[in-house]
Amino acid sequence: MADSDSLELFPAPAVAPPQGPLADRQRPRHLRDVMGQDQLLAAGAPLRVLFESGELPSILLWGPPGTGKTTLAQLLAGDASHFISLSAVLAGVKDVRAAVERAGRERAAGRRTVLFIDEIHRFNRNQQDALLPHVEAGTVTLIGATTENPSFEVVSPLLSRCRVFALQPLDPDALTAILQRATEDESGDASLKGVRLTKACADAIASAAGGDARRALNILEATVALARGRDPSATEVPVDLVEKAAGKRVLLHDRDREEHYNVVSALIKSLRASDPDAALYYAARMLDAGEDPRFVARRLMIFASEDVGNADPQALAVATSAAAAVERIGMPEGRIVLAQAVTFLACAPKSNASYVGLERARQAVAREGALPVPLHLRNAPTGLMREMGYGRDYRYPHDEPDTFVDSQNLPEPLVGELFYEPKPVGDEEAIARRLAAFRARRTGESE
Repeated sequence: MADSDSLELFPAPAVAPPQGPLADRQRPRHLRDVMGQDQLLAAGAPLRVLFESGELPSILLWGPPGTGKTTLAQLLAGDASHFISLSAVLAGVKDVRAAVERAGRERAAGRRTVLFIDEIHRFNRNQQDALLPHVEAGTVTLIGATTENPSFEVVSPLLSRCRVFALQPLDPDALTAILQRATEDESGDASLKGVRLTKACADAIASAAGGDARRALNILEATVALARGRDPSATEVPVDLVEKAAGKRVLLHDRDREEHYNVVSALIKSLRASDPDAALYYAARMLDAGEDPRFVARRLMIFASEDVGNADPQALAVATSAAAAVERIGMPEGRIVLAQAVTFLACAPKSNASYVGLERARQAVAREGALPVPLHLRNAPTGLMREMGYGRDYRYPHDEPDTFVDSQNLPEPLVGELFYEPKPVGDEEAIARRLAAFRARRTGESE
C-alpha cells in the first residue's frame, strides 16, 4: 500500500518489549505494514473500506494460523476504541460478562468497545449465546478470530450478526518481505542487528513456513540463534541451518474439522478425475499428517463401488483387499498397499451407473410406495398361496436355452422404467451391449 495510506491505528510502545517471540515483537502497528491479504486490505477491498468508513461492524476473521487475524483485529479497532482481548481457550462466561460490564461503562462515557475473542470456535454454544444480546444491542463490537470454518463452529444467531472475512495463507513474496523487513529495519529488533538475510535464505524460510508469518519469523529467529551459536560474529544467515531450525513441518490437518474434509474431498475428486499423481499427493498428506490409514482404506472401498463400479469389477476387490491388508500389517508398510489401491483406482475406467441406478430406484420407491410384487415373483410356500396364483407362470432361467426369461419383473406401474444405464467404458461396455439385448427381447423390440 502507498505511504499516503498510512495511519497509526492504535497506541503502541516506542520500543517493543524484549521478551516474547520475534513474531510478537514484529507485529505491524500500521495498516500499511500488513503484508499480504490484499483481497481484504487493498484500496477498495472490503476491510479497508470498513476501516476508512469508521463504521466497523461485528466481524469474524477466519483463516489459518499466522495469517494476521490478531494483528488485524487490533488495527481495525483503532485508538478511538476501548479494546478488550479474550482467548476462548482460557475465558468463560464470567470473563465475557466482565468484559460486557466494562463495555457498558465505556459506552456511557461515549467510547466504543471492541471485544476481540481469539479462537472463538472454542466457545461452546452457551458461551456464544451469552454474546448475542450485547452484540445485537451494540454494547460491544465483536471481532472473532477462528482457524475453523465459522459455518460449522459458530452458532447461527451469532454468525448472522457478523460479517465473515476469509484470510488466506501468505504467499512466498509476502513472507519474504516480512523477513526482509525484520532484518533490514534499523530501528527493528535488537536480536537481528547486523544480520544479513540472503534471498536464498529468505526463500528457504518462506517455503518452510507454509504461509504462516509467525512460523516464518520464529524460524528466522531460531536460524540466527543457531548461526551465532556456531559463530558469535556471524552476520549472514546460512541456508543450511534453516532446515535444522525449522524442524519437521507440521501439516495442517485434523481428524474431524474442515481441513480433514478438504483433503479427503481432494483425494476422492482426484481419483474420480483419473489423476494418480494428485491422488497420491493427497493420500500422502493425509497419512503423513497422522490420519488413520483405515479411514483412507474405507474411503477407497466406497470409491471403488461408487465411481468405478462395473467398469472394472476388480476395483472393489482391490480396495477391499487393501483395507484388509492395512488392518493386518499396520503402518508404515500399510502405506505401500494404499498406494497400490490409489493408483489402481485412479487409472481404472469410471462408472457411477450402479449408484445412479439405485438412486433412481429409490426415487421410484418414494414416489410410488410399496407397489404389489407381480404374482409370478412371489414366494409360494403353502397350498393356499399357490391357489391364489403366487409363483404361477414363474420360469426358471436355468431351464431356458440361454438362461434368459423375457417376463416383466417390475410392478405394473413401473414397467418400462430404466434405472441402470451402463456406460460404454471398461468392462461395463460389454454389460451395456448384453443388457440392451435383454431389454429388447423383454419388450419384444428388435435391437
